[in-house]
Amino acid sequence: MTQFKYAAKEPSGNTVTGTIEASSKADALNALRKQNLVIMKLDEAAMGGKKLSEINLSFGSPKIKAKKGELVIFTRQLATMVGAGLSMLESLEVLGVQAESQGMKLCCEKLVSEVRGGSDLSAAMQACPKVFNHLYISMVKAGEVSGQMDIILNRLADYEEAAQELSREIKSAMTYPVISMVLVLGITAFLMIGVVPSFKNIFESLEVELPAITKFTLAVSDFMREKAALIFGSLFAGIVAISYYKKTNTGERHWDWFMLKLPVFGMLFRKVALARFSRTFSTLIRSGVPMLGVLDIVSNTAGNRIVSDAVDKSQSSVRNGNLLSEPLENEKVFPPMVVRMIAIGERTGALETLLEKIAEFYDSQVKAQVKSLTSLIEPLLISVMGIIVGGVVLSIFAPILDMVSNLSGN
Repeated sequence: MTQFKYAAKEPSGNTVTGTIEASSKADALNALRKQNLVIMKLDEAAMGGKKLSEINLSFGSPKIKAKKGELVIFTRQLATMVGAGLSMLESLEVLGVQAESQGMKLCCEKLVSEVRGGSDLSAAMQACPKVFNHLYISMVKAGEVSGQMDIILNRLADYEEAAQELSREIKSAMTYPVISMVLVLGITAFLMIGVVPSFKNIFESLEVELPAITKFTLAVSDFMREKAALIFGSLFAGIVAISYYKKTNTGERHWDWFMLKLPVFGMLFRKVALARFSRTFSTLIRSGVPMLGVLDIVSNTAGNRIVSDAVDKSQSSVRNGNLLSEPLENEKVFPPMVVRMIAIGERTGALETLLEKIAEFYDSQVKAQVKSLTSLIEPLLISVMGIIVGGVVLSIFAPILDMVSNLSGN
């Protein structure tokens, strides 16, 4: 008999952990399911300070990653084959053979091994957490329970495609200003450190009274040259410190709050969070995942800690039999329109439909705002670059023009 450690969800929504002895992993899964538990994780218990399964592919699997976009193709093809009547094992074998990346190929091999050993697909997917997240596994589990695996997989593929589209919109909104700002700072540093100092010796040799703007530019140039190591070192240290702070619970919460409060971009990030919340919620509810399980998954996949905290606060209220809209009404991150539509959906039994409408609305809002930001930021950054470069050029040539003017007058 082998001892296994597990983490699972009770019907009440509570997370429980423990150990169980069984002859195989499949037997352990079956024994736990008979206790009405939803398995989140099942590993061999540690022996001699090391898990036995760490020496095989199963627990090397956290390193398995799929290429970007490959999961959507995998999901769509699996749905097609299952819907056409192929067995799950045969479908996974075909997908493993035609997988493009080594990561997905290894993942399919792992799934085939687990399913052939008697595991359900949802349980087998837990061995590849870098490929299949909690939301994906929960929906597959719902498909297994309802017998609508092909329908659920198609919904999953639709969800993944929509999520990737939203991610592309955000990247397109952020990439241009970030690159442009780096170029502006780089050009400014080059001018102040590499170009301006060469004119300083010329001005000193001429012994002329310099305009205020030229004195200011030369002073800034001297400071940047003398303190270059301190400036760039402080900048690097600041980036590293912020990166580490963001990984803490408090830091993540503060960073997400800051992002939501940013001028112009804050509203965009809020709409993105609401679109992701609504689409995830709708997809899970439509797939038959219980409400408490939905809230747990939505909290983990919201992408913003402020939204996650709001969802976490609502779980206890829903567990006590209250409506979801009641606790959400007190959270400022959710606009009144969203709360009102959720309340209507709860009363009419059409919650998933209204959530889908909310997601579509905010998706369109994000796309429109991205286009607006792009058209706004481009001339703004060009103006900033023009002011900086023009200011430096003017400060350098102002005394030269004065000298030429004086010579012409004489």
